[in-house]
Amino acid sequence: MKEPEQANSKQTENLIERRQRLLGKAYRLFYDQPVHIVRGEGVWLYDSDGRKYLDVYNNVPHVGHCHPHVVEAVCKQAKVLNTHTRYLHENVLDYAQRLTDRFPGGLDIAMFACTGTEANELALRLARAKTGASGMIVTDHAYHGTSWAIAQITSCYESSEKRGDNIVTVPAPDSFRGLYADDLQAADKYAEHLHVAIETLARNGHRPAAFIVDTIFSNEGLPTVPPGYLAKAVAIVRQAGGLFVADEVQPGFGRLGTHFWGFDSHGVAPDIATMGKPMGNGYPISAVVTSAEVIDAFQRDSHYFNTFGGTPVACAAALAVLDVIEKQDLQAKALETGSYIIEGLKDLASDNDIIGDIRGSGLFIGIDLVRDRDSREPATAETGRALNLLRERGVLIGSTGQYDNVLKIRPPLVFSKEHADLLLLQLAAVLGEIRSPAHRSC
Repeated sequence: MKEPEQANSKQTENLIERRQRLLGKAYRLFYDQPVHIVRGEGVWLYDSDGRKYLDVYNNVPHVGHCHPHVVEAVCKQAKVLNTHTRYLHENVLDYAQRLTDRFPGGLDIAMFACTGTEANELALRLARAKTGASGMIVTDHAYHGTSWAIAQITSCYESSEKRGDNIVTVPAPDSFRGLYADDLQAADKYAEHLHVAIETLARNGHRPAAFIVDTIFSNEGLPTVPPGYLAKAVAIVRQAGGLFVADEVQPGFGRLGTHFWGFDSHGVAPDIATMGKPMGNGYPISAVVTSAEVIDAFQRDSHYFNTFGGTPVACAAALAVLDVIEKQDLQAKALETGSYIIEGLKDLASDNDIIGDIRGSGLFIGIDLVRDRDSREPATAETGRALNLLRERGVLIGSTGQYDNVLKIRPPLVFSKEHADLLLLQLAAVLGEIRSPAHRSC
């Protein structure tokens, strides 16, 4: 028994060494013992030894790893043609139509790219062209992508690329641990920070071009947002001449269950919406959806082209994803399974005081782990321990939030109650181990 384990350990060490040598140390790996994944199917990932793991983290395979309908659509189109959007092709137009049909009236133009980063960067270009301004407002601890321009508006990581004075942050609207936790006037008080941000921009010689938010505030810890906050904040920005950009890369495409898009849950429509990761179920495609008014302002001095953005194969994948969401009613199933998980978590919380708060919707749920429920002190180390213990038990999960103490449940939408039961069972065992006397004495 020990010999295979030693061999596997040596193989992992060799892969890590080779990875660092060939890719550099800027890359990061999940878990204290990284997983060598070689295959995926539905909600399962399989390592090089054939062990399967329940995937509770990955939102890229939105309708499940290697979904047959998506794979077939990609292969079928790839056998015929794959080229850029400077030629006419029905797939591109068919997808643009089906995508924009999912948006409120007036948001009826789609522009395609490959990644959420590219979509967000294009959105900032559009906002600047429309407003003639350069100021950007983002929430603290936000994540919007990896390019130089988008690293500027990503506030969750320290970076050598220092933020310009045309970018300011406002507090994330957190009802549990934020500046105005448990405050009945929290929505107004958080929104007031938009006035402060606009005044700061003015002192720096800038006007606001855009206020951009991930509409579930996922990197900020999936906080329960005070009702009415986003509508109030957007109104302030628009009054100052800026636009509202809704980053739907993580919450979009029915994941929340209650709504197809995250902005709908706040009752406010964006001027520009961006989306990415889940669109092609792993095939690179992203998009910006906006109005003719915004596009007209942009095209007066610019044009847009992206070699791999919205190719016939990419749009075939994206069309197939919409097919699966609609035919399998995955939005409704996300709400049903997500509600089931939340009820199970509430039961766990009654026996585990490390669970301080449970929030989210559909299949995007956060579990805020605390060391003390009264003080709400973040249990950061315990959260890291939970991730690794779950990995040992065959469950892959993530963490998020300013203090990295929120367990993030964000599986493919084909996640069922059967899978939820396995997650809850293993989570109960892990939380019990973390809160054991032996652990507390460490």
